[in-house]
Parts: sequence; structure tokens; C-alpha cells
Amino acid sequence: MMSRRLFVAALSAAALTATLAGPSLLGPGFLRPSVAWAQTPEALLTSGAAGERWDGYMEARSGSAAGAVASINAKRKQVYEKRAAEQGVPVEAVAKIYAQELINKAPAGSWVKRENGQWVQK
Repeated sequence: MMSRRLFVAALSAAALTATLAGPSLLGPGFLRPSVAWAQTPEALLTSGAAGERWDGYMEARSGSAAGAVASINAKRKQVYEKRAAEQGVPVEAVAKIYAQELINKAPAGSWVKRENGQWVQK
């Protein structure tokens, strides 16, 4: 029964990936850039200031990105906890499913931290 729950969580993960990745996925020109949007997940990944991790969270690769990354991770954690409660599965299992979606959608050249701690560039 656990595998069925994880499958349902995976389907939900695909639908919510855009929410976790930020407003930049709404398309070019949707919102004009401003200081408030300067550190979107996509901008952080593209610049190399942050990378995606194997566990569904983002990690700052420079000190200037730490605040934005903490905010992004707090929002992700809320989503993961909600989905885990709905599906009756561990939060970590949900986060790993989302991690794969986030890594797949990350721009080329983004940094990804593997489970063994090694950073690789996509």
C-alpha cells in the first residue's frame, strides 16, 4: 500500500513543481523584474548562487543567497508536510519525489548536490 501512496504523491509532485520553482515559470514578461523578484529559485540556480539538493531542498552556494534559499526551503517544507500528511507517508519520501521534478526542471548549468555530498553541474 505504501508504493501506491508514493505513486499518488509523485503525481501530486508534478502538479506542484511550478509552485515550488517560483513565478519565473509563468513565462517571460508575465511580471517585470523588480528587486522583490531578484532572487527567484530560477535566478539563483542560473547564477550558481544556489543549487538543488537530492532531498528536495535548495542549498546556498554563496552567502548572498542564504536568506532567499531559507525562505524558499521554508515554503517547500510546508508543501512537503501537507502532502505527506494527506498521503500518510514520511515527509522525506515526498521531498525526494519533488526533488527529482525540481532537478529535471532546473535550467542547464544549474548545480545539483547528490546524496553523497558531491556537487555536479547539470
